[in-house]
Amino acid sequence: MPTPADVAPLAPPGPPIDKPHVDPVCGMRAATNPDKSFAYREKAYYFCSHGCRTKFAGDPEHYLAHPPAPRPAKPAIVGPPAMPGETVEYVCPMDPEVLQSTPGACPLCGMALEPRVPIAGDVRNPELDDMTRRLWIAGALTLPLWLVAMGPMVGHLLGAADVMDAMDRAAWLPWLEAVLSTPVVLYGGWPFFERAWVSFRTAKLNMFSLIGLGTGVAWLFSVAALLFPALLPDAFREGGRVPLYFEAAAGIVTLVLVGQVLELRARARTGGAIQALLGLAPPIARRLDPTGSDVEVPLAAVRVGDRLRVRPGDRVPVDGTIESGQGALDEALVTCESMALEKTVGGRVVAGSTNQAGSFVMRADRIGADTLLARIARLVAEAGRSRAPIQRLADRVAGWFVPLVIAAALLAAAAWILLGPAPAFAHALVAAVSVMIIACPCALGLATPISITVAVGRGAQSGVLIKDAEALERLAGVDTLVVDKTGTLTEGRMRLSTIEVAGRFDDDLVLRLVASLEQTSAHPLAAALVDAAKTRRLPLTEASDASSMAGLGVRGLVDGRRVVAGNQRLMDREGIATEALAARADALREDGETALFVAIDGRLAAVVAVADPVRSTSAPALEALRSAGLTVTMLTGDHEITARAVARRLGIERYEAGVDPEGKQRFVERLQAEGHRVAMAGDGINDAPALAAADVGIAMGGMHGGTDVAIESARIVLMGGDLQGIVAARRLARRTLANIRQNLFFAFVYNALGVPVAAGLLYPLFGVVLTPTLAAAAMSLSSVSVITNALRLRNAKLIG
Repeated sequence: MPTPADVAPLAPPGPPIDKPHVDPVCGMRAATNPDKSFAYREKAYYFCSHGCRTKFAGDPEHYLAHPPAPRPAKPAIVGPPAMPGETVEYVCPMDPEVLQSTPGACPLCGMALEPRVPIAGDVRNPELDDMTRRLWIAGALTLPLWLVAMGPMVGHLLGAADVMDAMDRAAWLPWLEAVLSTPVVLYGGWPFFERAWVSFRTAKLNMFSLIGLGTGVAWLFSVAALLFPALLPDAFREGGRVPLYFEAAAGIVTLVLVGQVLELRARARTGGAIQALLGLAPPIARRLDPTGSDVEVPLAAVRVGDRLRVRPGDRVPVDGTIESGQGALDEALVTCESMALEKTVGGRVVAGSTNQAGSFVMRADRIGADTLLARIARLVAEAGRSRAPIQRLADRVAGWFVPLVIAAALLAAAAWILLGPAPAFAHALVAAVSVMIIACPCALGLATPISITVAVGRGAQSGVLIKDAEALERLAGVDTLVVDKTGTLTEGRMRLSTIEVAGRFDDDLVLRLVASLEQTSAHPLAAALVDAAKTRRLPLTEASDASSMAGLGVRGLVDGRRVVAGNQRLMDREGIATEALAARADALREDGETALFVAIDGRLAAVVAVADPVRSTSAPALEALRSAGLTVTMLTGDHEITARAVARRLGIERYEAGVDPEGKQRFVERLQAEGHRVAMAGDGINDAPALAAADVGIAMGGMHGGTDVAIESARIVLMGGDLQGIVAARRLARRTLANIRQNLFFAFVYNALGVPVAAGLLYPLFGVVLTPTLAAAAMSLSSVSVITNALRLRNAKLIG
């Protein structure tokens, strides 16, 4: 079996290819998204958001005449930062066009940025550390603040009502609340105010706009009421006193910090699959010095051409070639097969695989970001940042959601002032703050990207590499699967299947002689015969007077015996009768095998058949796909007889033989014109046009020749080269779409119910008012619930 190191590079280093445009308004990178485009003077312009599109549409000449200042050049990520010294870029999980070289907050949505590719090893998250530290301090101050604020209620429950009522009337109590709440709001909530200020300054309103506005209003009102109570009208007073909301402001900040910490921890888990991949590379390597001694060096110190020793139980540090020794390599990370592969001199090995037995010295060919392991991790990470079409709904809603929430908060306040009981202004303030806090759109924004990130990681664990989110969504909706035969349904490698001798000839003798003759040929049939002879450990000798006749066969002298191997026409030309085995040869051809006659010293010796074996997993995989409602069609450039035999064996009703590359592309386009949504699976150069034309191209990355072009043309790569990967990919796609719909439904319904309740809808019926503190708890819980639901995809069963 060819080695997994033969897989082509999955993506070149540099900027993400799904962001090829520059927004003429803000200068950010933008995708080719028709919903965020504007045609002006016969040219299409693309934008990072609907807001930028609206601005450009209002005055195109202004923005074309005054282009945005060029953004500082950012170092392109060159691969997973698995080793010291490599560049780390930070990206927003909701707005992947936001990239910067340092951690921080997204200027569009305010969320914490995260590494574009998770960093290998136990690396601290500075944002999580900062939020956790603020949470501990805020919690330590908020708890006594709540006890003080709820003193009368606690006193009544404990039978000490008189004492607590007296304490509640104490003049110093409001000042104690102010002292306890101020550090919580100004220190604990400072990141929220910073992000809120940026959102208002840039007109990019987000969840932190609402948190900062709601918390700031509650705290500033309380400070004003404490310092200047005489300036407030009677509409704010209850029993002659002005209500204070220090505990509400502190409670909101503390609960939002709880939500941020839980969210950051959950988001870190979404990259677990990539983290696991990067963790396969060992931190050190054993390099041979000029004297031949082993020297342990950090992985970052390994250079191309270095000679490295791999002992039993070691993991291979980089991609390379074995120069001496041998090993049994577990390459399940690429092949998805648990069986170890025997590797000897000249065999290629990949980083992260485990040497189960033997010891060898290898030459380092690819290091760092160029290893197959790093390229897989980079591909998975980029796919997790891409956007699925289903996210467009959330994007459109998010564009006007925050302004509508602020409008709803003002309407709720007005309703309480006009219709509510005394103190009207106090109730209005509580309702407005509660509406703004509970309606934060974080859950809505996370609904799609979190599911996509988890899904592409789960796929990578099963050998399914998804290049972008759109391919995942499209795969869930395909109804027709077109498959290539060779290398997809079959193993893609000719093997000896039958030797049937005539008379008293010995099959080992026949195989030894014909394999010795075929050593000089580069034909796949010849390679199959030579491999079979080597497997049987038959001694091969040099042939003399050998000649190859195109379309007929070969002939020559081996050990003084004249050997002829070829088809019926060559036998007729040589005057060799084949009637004894002609019927058997026809039967083998009908079964999809390639048969040739072998004659020794002018007499028919045997009929030899070579076949490309059907993969053992093809039949059950096809049955699973048909059961899932897909129509399967086989295309092949092979002869009709071979195609019919394979189709019959696999139960494929529709197939076409003798199809060239352009014919495969035309076939796919014809199906699409008939209204079908088509997925095309193939592994060779001749499949590339059809892979590119299909709604979803699936490259069988089984390490055969030609997979380079196929992988570049496809949007999903099956590293194991197995049809079971298509079954797994489609199940993953459908479950991911279902998960996203669940998240979106939850987010929409949550806000549809939460905003009216926070505005006071239940007060006329039940006398219930939602406090800002409870609103903050509900808001934080909604985001964590969406992430938790997405994390269920990590355990999705994809096979069986």
